[in-house]
Amino acid sequence: MASAKPKKKNPRLASGRKRVRQNTKINAANTSLRSKYRTAVKNVDKAVAAGDLDKVKAAFALMQSVVDTVADKGIFHKNKAARDKSRLSAKVKALSQAAAA
Repeated sequence: MASAKPKKKNPRLASGRKRVRQNTKINAANTSLRSKYRTAVKNVDKAVAAGDLDKVKAAFALMQSVVDTVADKGIFHKNKAARDKSRLSAKVKALSQAAAA
């Protein structure tokens, strides 16, 4: 039988127990924000693939605010956020130029 992860012991000190409670809440919040970030980026990609310019612009505006919020909280690095915004911005610009032409 494969060995499972060793069971974590409960902290004895009150401060340690509090830390565990805080870490659980913070981890849940960070997971939620990370998911929101990735969903926002995917929504812009899907809209660009579909070619709907109005939908793209709306999704891109929402994505920018979500990305900035998550980067400010330190969940993703600021450079990663800037890189994602830049790449998606280039796709949006290319789509708008293609629509104009």
